[in-house]
Amino acid sequence: MNKKFRFLTSGESHGKCLNAIIEGIPAGIPISVEEINNDLFRRQQGYGRGGRMKIESDKVEIKSGVRHGYTTGAPVCIEVVNKDYENWQTIMTPDKIDLSDENIKQIIEEKSFTKLRPGHADYAGSVKYGFKDLRNVLERSSARKTAIEVAVGNIAKQILKQFNIEGFSTVRKIGHIENKKLLQDLEQIKELSEKSEVRCFDIETSEKMKTEIDNAKSKGDTLGGEFEVIYTNLPVGLGSYVHYDRAIDGLLAQSVMSIPAIKSVEIGIGKKTAELYGSEMHDAFYTEQGNIIRKTNNAGGIEGGMTNGETLIVRASMKPIPTMKTPLPTVDIKDNSEASAHFERSDTCAVPACAVVAEARVAIVLVDEFLDKFGGDSLKELRAHYEA
Repeated sequence: MNKKFRFLTSGESHGKCLNAIIEGIPAGIPISVEEINNDLFRRQQGYGRGGRMKIESDKVEIKSGVRHGYTTGAPVCIEVVNKDYENWQTIMTPDKIDLSDENIKQIIEEKSFTKLRPGHADYAGSVKYGFKDLRNVLERSSARKTAIEVAVGNIAKQILKQFNIEGFSTVRKIGHIENKKLLQDLEQIKELSEKSEVRCFDIETSEKMKTEIDNAKSKGDTLGGEFEVIYTNLPVGLGSYVHYDRAIDGLLAQSVMSIPAIKSVEIGIGKKTAELYGSEMHDAFYTEQGNIIRKTNNAGGIEGGMTNGETLIVRASMKPIPTMKTPLPTVDIKDNSEASAHFERSDTCAVPACAVVAEARVAIVLVDEFLDKFGGDSLKELRAHYEA
């Protein structure tokens, strides 16, 4: 399947920078650096974040493809600098190093590690690529790379915004604490979630979630949770039923599932569908002033692999971060001896931040399908096709 909105990223957790090249953006799209930076800031927030967020204050720089605030139709190149690279230059330099220099050798050895971290990419990555130093796996598998993905996703959001398609996220659960409150007003959910340190729209539940995070931190443990990504004003017919790889629910599931630490993805009411009769589950059609309407949205805005015009609801579950101050038993691959897992500076809980990453991943899928359906080399052409 040929993608209309294509991108590649590069960069490591403690490398010089994170980069992306995006292709397929029509000319004439207004791009706000401030909006990209706002999403980068939102990704860094959330109760339970670790020390890295005190070092970085992510800002994007547009290198090409945008002139005087508008896309030119050329590939767009963006960059986010890692400030922490200043502390890691010797460890992460792309240049050859002189290991006969005892000072350099000591620095490298201090940051190399061979003790597997359960739940991370360490074991499979070391076997797959033949590494003895697990630093080589950690640096690219780290969730730090999601910073540049959020920047890419915000550009996708800015394209969708031209057609009044907008999204947000809200946290439903952290650990055992679940927000069971219901609100019908999506704008209110968005506003209250943005004000919450844990991205939960209910104040009482938010405080309980923060206490749960504090308890985990005091034990040297971590917490996962569940969140929803919601997009409104989508047209009918993004995606298709004609081939398995064009179903938009499958595309969304793959995109969100590949975020580090995500272990399940649901659309609409998701796994609850298994408990219901068909008469309870499916969203009946009605007419109102000559228009076809729905009174429920259990399907979450997707039927038959296509958007159906209702609000899109994507729910995902994030596992607890596997780097813990109280380490799990593991094996040191240096000599296959039993050991305690390596600890690298980490968060206690990153569910609110992960929700922002998922907003970006969903936007990337939506804009690709939008461009595929309506097409155009410029915003003017794209709008004409959309309004036809």
